[in-house]
Amino acid sequence: MLGDECDRKLWYSFRWTLPPSFNGRMLRLFETGQLEEERIVRELRGIGMTVWEVDPDTGKQVRISMAGGHAGGSLDGIGMDVPGSGKAHVLEFKTHNSKSFKELQKKGVEEAKPMHYAQMQIYGYKMELERFLYVAKNKDTDELYVERGHIKRSAGAALEARAEKIVFSDEPLERIATDPSFFKCKFCDYSPVCHGNKAPAVSCRTCAFSTPRPDGTWYCERHSTDLTTDDQKDACPDHLFNPSMLNLEVKQYDPEAHTMEYTSGLINAAEDSREGIGSRQISAAEDVRALDLNCLEILNRFDGEVKG
Repeated sequence: MLGDECDRKLWYSFRWTLPPSFNGRMLRLFETGQLEEERIVRELRGIGMTVWEVDPDTGKQVRISMAGGHAGGSLDGIGMDVPGSGKAHVLEFKTHNSKSFKELQKKGVEEAKPMHYAQMQIYGYKMELERFLYVAKNKDTDELYVERGHIKRSAGAALEARAEKIVFSDEPLERIATDPSFFKCKFCDYSPVCHGNKAPAVSCRTCAFSTPRPDGTWYCERHSTDLTTDDQKDACPDHLFNPSMLNLEVKQYDPEAHTMEYTSGLINAAEDSREGIGSRQISAAEDVRALDLNCLEILNRFDGEVKG
């Protein structure tokens, strides 16, 4: 994802701000890409290339990591004996529809598919390789597009620095546009949080008291404990939103009551508290601005809950 131009979008993704949702059609498309990889590897070997899909020392898929292990990815493979070259190549395989494929043929992968290009650059940089081989298939016609190019050290280093900036920032980074009607923002999964007043999902990564550490782990400042992946997904009842994830102005944090109060009247509190509204209730609301002191009074009086 490092090829995506919006830093804030990547920060939201890393922080599990909204859970991804894929229907059956999308899951089948993902599987189609995986099945095509097997076919392309078989065909590359058929023309005499040597292809490593896994690390021969571990028997596992070759992976690179950055930012202490918080960021990384898996290579489709490493290829040798590429026609016309004796150098090892990062291999990247993708499927495209006809429109995307024609754009790729016209512009090349760097311009047409910057995210794919960034994948190869960071993989090659971390693996200390000099070349990449990009193989794309048109899903509509079975036509292939093959491009060989150079790994640019400066590009790889910049991508790694960007990953570290995104991972270790406590606040959302700059977004590509301030206008929610900008076409890339309109189709962004995180627009309801970024440009609107939808609260994020509840996880330790959206909590004000969790911190990613340089060794690849997460730490809870509230309970002074390390957080496993399962811990992060579940989140404890003391969860309070990272204030920068809500488009509201903070009034004060009360450490004794463990509440975060906003000027809008919203008070974020632990789940079992009656001094405010728990994060899971806030997350259910379509607009957090409606959750003021009047709302809190009604919820307490009638033992109610927030519905979207």
